[in-house]
Amino acid sequence: MDKAHFTQHLATLLQDLQQTVQEDGEAVALIGSLATELSDKLRQASWSAAKDAMSPENYRELLHAFQKQGNAQHQAGNVKKAYAIQALATSLAASSLRADRAIAEGEGLLDALIDRAVVLYRRNRPTTH
Repeated sequence: MDKAHFTQHLATLLQDLQQTVQEDGEAVALIGSLATELSDKLRQASWSAAKDAMSPENYRELLHAFQKQGNAQHQAGNVKKAYAIQALATSLAASSLRADRAIAEGEGLLDALIDRAVVLYRRNRPTTH
């Protein structure tokens, strides 16, 4: 995907996510759950910190896993799981295009939404004893 198409994709995703946050708690919980799991693996408190802590190899592996899992979830009809993966994959891809001001601004907004989902998930997740 070229930079112009990615910028449009990012803008569309942000617009959609802002509505989703207000209307679909399950989708937000799935985003928060996935981002929390990945952040915890990297021993980071937030998704944005986890992205910054990734090695180039981690980045490539995760982007590949997102593509594979996102497609599998979509084909299986798990639309909300695929959506959560798409949100994180878009955020991850945006981190490699930060030199573009519009993408950097969009990445910041997207990461703020994802980081908020992490906070909400951590606050409300079931505890195991």
